[in-house]
Order: sequence, then structure tokens, then C-alpha cells
Amino acid sequence: MARVFLLSPAHAGGRRATYLFNPAATFALARRLHAGEAVALGEIFEFLSGLYFRGKRAYAAVFGGSLAGGAGSWVITTTRGLMPTETPVTLRELQELGAVDIDAGEPRYREPLIESAKELADRETADLVLLGSISTTKYVEPLSAVFGERLWFPAEFVGRGDMSRGALLLRRAREGRELEYQRLAGVVQRGPRARRASET
Repeated sequence: MARVFLLSPAHAGGRRATYLFNPAATFALARRLHAGEAVALGEIFEFLSGLYFRGKRAYAAVFGGSLAGGAGSWVITTTRGLMPTETPVTLRELQELGAVDIDAGEPRYREPLIESAKELADRETADLVLLGSISTTKYVEPLSAVFGERLWFPAEFVGRGDMSRGALLLRRAREGRELEYQRLAGVVQRGPRARRASET
């Protein structure tokens, strides 16, 4: 069955992002951005987040597929809602993404997310799988409000931290062996196991 993956983002306003924004930076990714090149959002977020996002991106590339002919994976962003993982972004656009916090009460985050989720729900008939935390309302509440029972998550994410999740996703992508998913609607998001789930 086709699945479209929704990836929780890396933090575009954190310490690692300052390395990219530094005009004196000498590493390749920063030089490309400062030279005016637009770089895939997924590649940038891999740099910002490391193993966890690398695992999400690799896993979605192997198992993601759109019945509507669109992208098989989308990233949650702070100001532009859901964006295809391989969307090219410029340094200026990245700075925009880093200027707003992901907070369910922040309209600059919430409104574009809901709008883009509705557009995706209208045209996409594949299952939608969240590769991110279910222990926080910042992703779950707005996405569940739009997708309802169409939204799933990897059952093996519960009780794992970021590094463990990233390693699991990379291993399954290499093996070509998909995880089992659980419908998000009705899942209890409190309690010891839920609290251990990552915030991103």
C-alpha cells in the first residue's frame, strides 16, 4: 500500500544553524548556501539534526509513495506548513524558517500547517504516517484535526529516543523491511512510555 510520510523537522534556529548562517563558514554545505545555491530541505535538516533526520529521510525515500503522483515525504516547517522533503531552499528561506518556534499556539506555524495539510488531504489517498513524536501536541493536534483516522505512526517509536529511532529507520531502510504502524487516533499520549518518546 502507498504511504506518504510526514517528517518532524530539525531546529532551524538552533546552534548548528548558526554554522550555516556564518558567512565565514568553510564547509561545503554553508559555502553552497552562501553562494546563492538552493539546497534540498532534507539535506539541510540532516545537517541540523544528524542521525534522526537522516534516518527519517532515508526511510521515507525507500517506502514513501504517493497515489496522487506527488511527493512521498513531506517535512513539517515553522512557517510554510508541509513542504516536500526535497524542496530546494535558499539561505534566506532557511533563516525565515529559523525565526519562528514550533508551538501549537503560534499562528505563524499553525495556520500554514493546517492549510497545507488540508490541501494534501484533499488530493492524496495514500495512508499518512507521522515520523515524529506523538507525545507532544505541537504536531499531533493540528495534523490529527485534519487527517483524523488516516494518520498513522510507527509503533516501534514509542519508548525510543532520537538516536535509537534514527538508527532503527536507517537499518530498516537498508534492509528494505518496513515498520509496523498504528493508527494515531485514540492513542493515549500520556504515561511512562509516552513521556519517553522524543519531542521531535
